[in-house]
Amino acid sequence: MHSLQFQNIRFAYDDIPIVEDLNFVFESGKSYCILGSSGSGKTTVLRLIAGLETPQEGKILLNDAVISQQNELLIPSHKREVGFVFQDLALWPHFSVYDNIAFGLKERKTENIEQKVMELLDLFGISDQAQKYPHQLSGGQKQMVAISRALVLQPKILLLDEPMANIDIQIKEQILEHLYKLQKQFAFTLIYVTHDHRDAVLSEQIVIMNKGKIEAAGTLDEIRNSANEYVKSFIKI
Repeated sequence: MHSLQFQNIRFAYDDIPIVEDLNFVFESGKSYCILGSSGSGKTTVLRLIAGLETPQEGKILLNDAVISQQNELLIPSHKREVGFVFQDLALWPHFSVYDNIAFGLKERKTENIEQKVMELLDLFGISDQAQKYPHQLSGGQKQMVAISRALVLQPKILLLDEPMANIDIQIKEQILEHLYKLQKQFAFTLIYVTHDHRDAVLSEQIVIMNKGKIEAAGTLDEIRNSANEYVKSFIKI
């Protein structure tokens, strides 16, 4: 079980606080959607989880072991079993779809690479795109390749930083349905960051952030019925 705990986390850029006094537990195997406007601290939370940033104050624990604390990275990114899908997707343009997804497996000298890559492409319905390059794909197909590249390494925690902000809503809904089915099937922890409240419908837990703090957290029904004025103005699901 990979529970992830934030204890009194503070993070700032040039003394400008981005996240302040953040306390939260992400339970293993659950799906979370972090909602908030630009500058609310959403992406910083993901970067702290991935080990791309370290907090100035507080501790981050994974399975009760401290992985980051007060400007100290105790467990590096590549040892956290965390997958990250960035907003810009970061696909390698000179690699085919197949090679983009297979890269991490080849680095690990994993067996049955072709089978693992093609299984994911089949799940997303894009196996016929395996030998194409990113510039030959639609926006939705690129999203699926980026997600597949992260999932093929079987992370315990999958982080998504608004990777579907600029694609057609119907395509986005299809991708999200696939993603949440895979999350249930493989029981990894999914933490999805977005500013679009419509993306939160399928998540088990919704977290609303504002100015580096959590305004509310709970199920969709609990968030809908929140008495918090900011939450009520922000979410319209």
